[in-house]
Amino acid sequence: MATVQHANFIQYGRRTGLPKSAPTKRTSSAQNQELTVGVKLADGTDLRQVKVLPRREWNRIQESLHSNAMEIERIKEARANREALHAQSKEIVQNWSNTIVGQRQKKLQARKLREEKEEEGRVKLDIEEAKYQAEKRKQAIDKAKTIQYFQTDRIKSFHGALLLTEVLKERDAQVELKKQKEAQSHGKDHELLKHYRAEYERGILEDQHKASKRYQERQKVAEYQAMQIKEHVKQQDQEALEDKKEGEEVRKLARLHEWEQKKLEQVRRQEKMLVMQSHKEHEQNKAAIRALEEQQEEEENEEIRLFAAAKKKMLRLRKQKEAELSREVQDHKNKMTNLLAAQLKQKVDDEDSRIIKATKEKEEKLAKERDEKQQKLKKALKSIAEHRDEQLTLKERQEKMERRKALEQLAVKVEADRVFNQKQYEKAVATKEHKKQLQAFHMAQINDRAEKERQNREEELHHDEQLVNLLSIEEEQFQEYANKVINKAAKKKGQNPYPLTKAAQAGAGGGRGPTFDGKGGLRPSYMTADGYGVQLPNCQRSTTESIKSKCESGNATVAKKRLGFVW
Repeated sequence: MATVQHANFIQYGRRTGLPKSAPTKRTSSAQNQELTVGVKLADGTDLRQVKVLPRREWNRIQESLHSNAMEIERIKEARANREALHAQSKEIVQNWSNTIVGQRQKKLQARKLREEKEEEGRVKLDIEEAKYQAEKRKQAIDKAKTIQYFQTDRIKSFHGALLLTEVLKERDAQVELKKQKEAQSHGKDHELLKHYRAEYERGILEDQHKASKRYQERQKVAEYQAMQIKEHVKQQDQEALEDKKEGEEVRKLARLHEWEQKKLEQVRRQEKMLVMQSHKEHEQNKAAIRALEEQQEEEENEEIRLFAAAKKKMLRLRKQKEAELSREVQDHKNKMTNLLAAQLKQKVDDEDSRIIKATKEKEEKLAKERDEKQQKLKKALKSIAEHRDEQLTLKERQEKMERRKALEQLAVKVEADRVFNQKQYEKAVATKEHKKQLQAFHMAQINDRAEKERQNREEELHHDEQLVNLLSIEEEQFQEYANKVINKAAKKKGQNPYPLTKAAQAGAGGGRGPTFDGKGGLRPSYMTADGYGVQLPNCQRSTTESIKSKCESGNATVAKKRLGFVW
């Protein structure tokens, strides 16, 4: 049986509680104690929160909860069973021969065996074909070598000598045959001989006539060609003259163009000079006008000053004159009438008071203006002094800043110089290290080059040795071939063997000098120094020694021997 611990689970069946025969009225404490005694287990589980289900119900709930997973598991198991059965059936059926697959398999195996046999046959054929082709190539190479050997100058000269021996033998046979014919036909066919001679002479005349005709035709052709040459030369001279005239015209046009360009340049230069001169004159005029204006302004200022001075003087004179006139008038009036004088005196006194008052006001105004001007001047001087002090302070501050900047720049320069010197030192160290590496690399290169040169010399010596061996082998083969030809072809046939013997001399090169044993038996050629280039003979007579002793006596001979010369 299974238990479910869930508070809200619906409980089926009879509810747990008190029996019907139990008393209904109990105290609360007793009731709680009885309830707690039979409802909880030892681990503290409350049986009132536990539901007991049958096995069938539990299985039904589990199936409803896990139906998808169980279905997937069932499908997987069914698939695995089917695959196992399929594999088992395939394993059972794969060896059966009476099925379609078995027949197809047998056919494929038979086809595979047949193809393997055919491939083995083709491989054998290919091997045989390769051997055949290799043999053919070997034959072709041997044939090419033979042809190449027979194409050498020495073999060709030897074959030429063999042909010469055959020609000499044929010539001797023809000479002998001619002698026999002349001996047989002596004194018999004189008429036929005359007829042949006449025919021969007539043929000679006809040949001479044809030759003269051909000569005349060639002469005409030569004259026509000479005339054509003259015409061509005349035409070329005319074309050269026309080219010369055209060149003269072109040169004239070029000179004219240059003259026009020079004139245009001169006109442009004159225009520029005129413009410059006019500009200078304009500047001079402006300066003169400016000076005249300044002079006029100075004169006007002078006139204004003179006018002001004259005006002041006139005012002073006018005041003096007016004072004199006023005194005279006053005296005259005082003399004329006393009444009027009294009245006028009163009036004059009033006027004087007004004049004095106006004068006083004017003086006060002037004093006030002077004070204001003085105040303004003081303020201006004070502002100027303050501005001067500010400027001096600003200048001192700027000088301090400039000195500080100069010190900072000096420190930066010192640091830059230190960094530069450090970099230069590092660069010098790196350059020195690089030079050391380069020196080591050069030494390695020199050693490698020396080693390569030594190897090249050794290879050259080895090649020279091989070449000498090959030349000696070739000389042996040639002498063997030449002796066979001389003994079998020439002497047995009764031919003259001298050309063959001469051509078969030891030493390749075809010269008349002595053979060089150290160079594979080469026989060099010594040619004359004239325009003919004839090969010198190998003989040396007493006259040669006497001429050499006359021409090469003294220290020159010793020096040449010391230097290694042999002539």
